[in-house]
Amino acid sequence: MTEAEGKAASIDEELQSVSLSSSGPGDGQPAALTQCDEERAEAGGAARPESGEDRVEAGGVARPESAEERVEAGGATRSEKTEEPVEAGGAARPESAEERAAGAVFSPKHDPISGTLAPDLFKRRKFFVLRPGTLNQGIKDVETLVDKEVDGSIHGIWLMAEVDHWNNEKERIVVITDNSLLIFKYDFVMFNCDQIQRIPLNFVDRLTHGTFSFPKRSILRREGEGVRVFWDRLREPSFTSRWNPFATDYPFNTFTYHPVRNTDDMFTALCDIDNFRMQLLDAAQKAHATKPVPGKANGVLVLNQQIQIEAYVGLMSFLGNQNKLGYCMARGNLGF
Repeated sequence: MTEAEGKAASIDEELQSVSLSSSGPGDGQPAALTQCDEERAEAGGAARPESGEDRVEAGGVARPESAEERVEAGGATRSEKTEEPVEAGGAARPESAEERAAGAVFSPKHDPISGTLAPDLFKRRKFFVLRPGTLNQGIKDVETLVDKEVDGSIHGIWLMAEVDHWNNEKERIVVITDNSLLIFKYDFVMFNCDQIQRIPLNFVDRLTHGTFSFPKRSILRREGEGVRVFWDRLREPSFTSRWNPFATDYPFNTFTYHPVRNTDDMFTALCDIDNFRMQLLDAAQKAHATKPVPGKANGVLVLNQQIQIEAYVGLMSFLGNQNKLGYCMARGNLGF
């Protein structure tokens, strides 16, 4: 009996130790964590509930207080970041539209309200000579029509407007060679030369350059300057030719600036009236020296005076010049 009671007691002690060991980790873990938190709090650490306050006291910034502290420290929240570039010279998106409307961003060639092309630039864009490659093709076609045996080598090519005796403007390509002054009526739409006028340079006897003038009773006006080339000072136009708008037997030609001369530097050089006059004078004097005309005074007389156009009412020229009928232009949609 004594041995049996001793074995039962030992079994009860083993069961009690087993129950304590199995329940120990679950019951002892909070105590261990609490002890760790207390040790970290004593060592200067902070438990999770107290981390925000401890960081604020230690100089850190908790998430709820970061916006206010950044404002007090000189920082800027998202609403203030748009104000700082404005003060520094930048522009936020709502203000950039106002600045562009005021003309700070848009080019002067554009309408600041609608962003479209300015009226004068839009009108110039209608000329076919401004289309990419059109002028180069026209110059190539004109160069092939120059007769090397008769005309000689080319000295210069110009794009100008010819003004007839009824004040009508016509688009022309003018070429100066060794022996001739060539005037081409070129179609920039179909890339075809419609007419060629050849004037021997040894016949050119007078050059007049200056502003345009009309008779006292005329209602016409023309701005700008021009050059008139005479090649037969002894012959005057007849009465019939003066009143014929299609007459071509006049002993002179009048040129002025092409409307596209202010487009860029290339067109400015091609439409330069003064340069054309100087080169024409030089070429004509050389032609007079090498091929003098018998019975005619050699040399070229240069006059700086007004160019007279004997036109009074000029209704046809008014309508034609206003609508640029003498130029190759886009006329818009004519269909319905």
